[in-house]
Amino acid sequence: MTLSCIQQPHEHLHANLEHGVLTLAINRPEAKNALYSELYLWIAQALDEADQDNQVRVVVLRGQDTDFSAGNDMQDFMKSAAKKGQAPAAEGPPFILLKAAAKFSKPLIAAVRGVAIGIGVTILLHCDLVYSDNTALFQIPFVSLGLSPEGASSKLLIQQAGYHKAAELLLTAQKFNSEKALGAGLVNSIEEDAYAAAQKQAQTLAALPLASLKQTKALMKHNLDEIVACIDHEAEIFMQRVGSPEMLEAVQAFMQKRKPDFTQFN
Repeated sequence: MTLSCIQQPHEHLHANLEHGVLTLAINRPEAKNALYSELYLWIAQALDEADQDNQVRVVVLRGQDTDFSAGNDMQDFMKSAAKKGQAPAAEGPPFILLKAAAKFSKPLIAAVRGVAIGIGVTILLHCDLVYSDNTALFQIPFVSLGLSPEGASSKLLIQQAGYHKAAELLLTAQKFNSEKALGAGLVNSIEEDAYAAAQKQAQTLAALPLASLKQTKALMKHNLDEIVACIDHEAEIFMQRVGSPEMLEAVQAFMQKRKPDFTQFN
């Protein structure tokens, strides 16, 4: 089997397979690696194919250079919002990617530099190991956009961080640094070079018995069906919020470079 991401490279996703480690590097620096529909699907396809390819033992997901991902591309998001209702919410490209990450049966490692916003954070909840450096800046901004959590984050973040820390990150929608991400269980450690740390750990894992790695992960993720169902449920609620008065106010305020006024809404 030949991986599409290597055989037919995507301009915004660099892929490299070496010694059983597939590195997927998002490469859209002019937009801080913001994701759009085609790119969501391309990364999801790369994960699905890597899961079935015996050459791949571990996957590392990262940015090519200085950022992980600024989340949803705003213009693409508004185009998708205009098509709301044409397909089930759970079939939207962001949710397809999140489910591909959740279902990935082999070790999935993330390395974070720079911004990790929106899905740039929620996808970390589906990785097995996450390394960041001191440049990393995280945000789960959905409430501030008139939206709601995605990617089973309302479930998984409580499990990893505890209720009060999860509530702080989800309800305030504020940016937070690597230290707070470490305290919330979003990252394993803060490294001087997150990319090098991720690659070193990936190489260590790639030398271990793959069947044992997969079985161990399957045991830890015994509730995978619940997680996927939660992703689908959150997707439905998320898309119900798309086009809400609060979301439109948030978008208008962003375009007009002003602070949104949500006091007009109950």
